[in-house]
Amino acid sequence: MDVDSVECLSLPDAAMDAADDVGLATLHPHIASASSRPAPFPNAKGGGGGGAGGMVAPGSSVHELLECPVCTNSMYPPIHQCQNGHTLCSTCKARVHNRCPTCRQELGDIRCLALEKVAESLELPCKYYTLGCPEIFPYYSKIKHEAMCSFRPYNCPYAGSECSVTGDIPYLVNHLRDDHKVDMHSGCTFNHRYVKSNPREVENATWMLTVFHCFGQYFCLHFEAFQLGMAPVYMAFLRFMGDENEARNYSYSLEVGANGRKMVWEGTPRSVRDSHRKVRDSHDGLLIQRNMALFFSGGDRKELKLRITGRIWKEQQTPDGACVPILCS
Repeated sequence: MDVDSVECLSLPDAAMDAADDVGLATLHPHIASASSRPAPFPNAKGGGGGGAGGMVAPGSSVHELLECPVCTNSMYPPIHQCQNGHTLCSTCKARVHNRCPTCRQELGDIRCLALEKVAESLELPCKYYTLGCPEIFPYYSKIKHEAMCSFRPYNCPYAGSECSVTGDIPYLVNHLRDDHKVDMHSGCTFNHRYVKSNPREVENATWMLTVFHCFGQYFCLHFEAFQLGMAPVYMAFLRFMGDENEARNYSYSLEVGANGRKMVWEGTPRSVRDSHRKVRDSHDGLLIQRNMALFFSGGDRKELKLRITGRIWKEQQTPDGACVPILCS
């Protein structure tokens, strides 16, 4: 966890007194006095869930106490210290070959129980509070929430390269358009033609991605080739640019065919929270075997020519309880 993403709130007087009782002032002489502590976190709920712990503000001395001097991440038990009271996290203890990075003394197996106890008394805001998350958690529960926080940034859904860009949906839409040059379309129906000169080659197959805007939301249509067993297959699927609970409000269908035959897929789009590879490997989409793809392509069967049509809709419940599909205007 990045140090910039850890927000803390100031310890209340009771927690500060407890820290003094166990000798924190001698372990860390730079601990702030009560008069110098910052104001409480602005979005804090009264009582912080009813615990006796206090909340710490970003940049406070308590925040610095819980920061590992080696990796600058927040420390969690076991927190180690040398004989001179310098602390570091358990991960970095192995990296420094049992030598204190501050004073170079041997670390041994001394636990900083005082600092672990102080951490137990703290309540902190989610690190995504600047993105809108209002939640506050005990120090040791914070990481578990942040891994699943609905306000956490999304990963770039582009599958043709290992893109490390993250952000909210509007930012990623602009990123896909400007940096990956992805085609953008408005509307809830589509008709795409995919052509490949060598249908037996999948190692260098181009990942196709198109973004659709409808119902005020964005959807990613993927089409690609990959090896399944001994033969290549072709797959098309849709991902929703938002969380899974929102994705369930929509449905989509994909259809491919020619020469009097057709294949149809209907399902719910997966959220972009699920990685592209996870969706692909689960075969959650329109899967076309090579022989059938060549049959749909017609001609001499030496070139892949697939036309895939589809639509996206949202189901709405009528007063009598029936569900009817609603297409975007």
